[in-house]
Amino acid sequence: MKLRTWVKKTPAGLLFWRVFIGCLGGGITVLGAIFLIAPGPGVLMLLAGLGILATEFAWAGRAIEKTKSAAKSAADKSGLPLWVKYFIVAGGAVASIVAVLIYYWR
Repeated sequence: MKLRTWVKKTPAGLLFWRVFIGCLGGGITVLGAIFLIAPGPGVLMLLAGLGILATEFAWAGRAIEKTKSAAKSAADKSGLPLWVKYFIVAGGAVASIVAVLIYYWR
């Protein structure tokens, strides 16, 4: 039996689970909001927090859909071909991996 199913068998367990998910997802979402103005992966943290919240709360699922549509709209307005967008993302990923490896090499 899965942990989630086992905890949610009783009304008290269901309440505990929703509070736990709310605190965990809310904390990650707040951390992502802080990372939007501080150095860090703000948007990714926001989406991760909303993804956790969406497992229990419908409003979080709707927020994710609005965020995805806004991101798609912004990407479409950029006018860049799809291959350029992929190249930028891949280049950023490679640069991040190289930076981490250099940091840990020392």
